[in-house]
Amino acid sequence: MTLESAVMDFGYPAIFLGTFLEGETILIIGGFAADRGYLSLQYVILAAFLGSLFGDQLYFLLGRYKGLSILVKFKNWEKRTARFQALMDRYGTFIILIFRFMYGLRTVAPFAIGLSNVTMRKFVILNIISAAVWATALGVLGYIFGRAFETVLRHMKWMELVLIALLLCISAAVFVIKRIRNRKK
Repeated sequence: MTLESAVMDFGYPAIFLGTFLEGETILIIGGFAADRGYLSLQYVILAAFLGSLFGDQLYFLLGRYKGLSILVKFKNWEKRTARFQALMDRYGTFIILIFRFMYGLRTVAPFAIGLSNVTMRKFVILNIISAAVWATALGVLGYIFGRAFETVLRHMKWMELVLIALLLCISAAVFVIKRIRNRKK
């Protein structure tokens, strides 16, 4: 089963679960599905917001209460956790607001925050703000991508002709350049 078919078959629960676990791709697909009329954009954003919020709260709690024992078991998280903690030391609260947009740190960030001295209250507030911005931005991006893709498909025949002409011109230029270089030798 592909992400696309999961979104089409299971809709909002698939978006909730996908964003609970990781999320960017399934949220963009959800926005695209909303553009196509299969889902409602506001419910896609709501499902993504809730999935992301609850997933990150769980990772935060795991970091807070089981962090060191988890790091012992999952050695590959140590390096990423240390990297994120260095970012927290440097940028403070701001990094908590934007970690969702940082590739490769999405899952480990709330875990690392749980290991830090950030209070539960502060994380909940910042997590709500961040999840709302993230879900809205990527949901709308998927929706806009759907519109843009539709426009591209409508003009595909014209674009095929332009692409073929461009490839022919490039091929001719490469041929001429090679002939000139061979003559100089």
